[in-house]
Amino acid sequence: MIHVVIADDHPVVRAGLRALLDGEDDIAVLADASTPDEAVELAARLTPELVLMDLQFGERTTGADATRRIRALDAAPYVLVLTNYDTDGDILGAVEAGASGYLLKDAPPEELVAAVRAAASGQSALAPAIAGRLMARMRAPQVALSAREIEVLALVAEGAPNTEVASRLFISDATVKSHLVHVFSKLGVSSRTAAVREALRLGILRRGA
Repeated sequence: MIHVVIADDHPVVRAGLRALLDGEDDIAVLADASTPDEAVELAARLTPELVLMDLQFGERTTGADATRRIRALDAAPYVLVLTNYDTDGDILGAVEAGASGYLLKDAPPEELVAAVRAAASGQSALAPAIAGRLMARMRAPQVALSAREIEVLALVAEGAPNTEVASRLFISDATVKSHLVHVFSKLGVSSRTAAVREALRLGILRRGA
């Protein structure tokens, strides 16, 4: 039996996923969480085989943050990301945090169930479109920003000055500047505004990030 914890901030989504998964003979939903912190607590306490994780919860802590903490637990569950977002930043952040799979919420129900089974057994479970994006990153390494560089650039896109970026990411101002220098070089730009514009064009950042 595959025991699952669902983490999503929308009650209707959680209810729909529970109904879908509980309808399978080999899958049982143990609990659901509405925040990243609750997801980590439930994963530690209930020790499921899999956590089905959204990425955005309407707060500073993200699903990628929770995924990293869950994967650091003793007897860590696998994590399958289920989200609306398919930008390079979201994908790379989740994969680097330790997610075994990444699906979009418009995936057919049978694809989601198959991904749950695959991820719970330790296999990679990437939607075809997501796998294609990762392959594209490998073919174009000159525009492949690291997860940290994307985090810095996303905050810059929000209008945050370097001091605020440093504070929110718990790094120094000098480290922020270093990351931005690397971002500018990789994107072939010379300003913060140009870097954000190019990252949006390339799909590295999501619109409205």
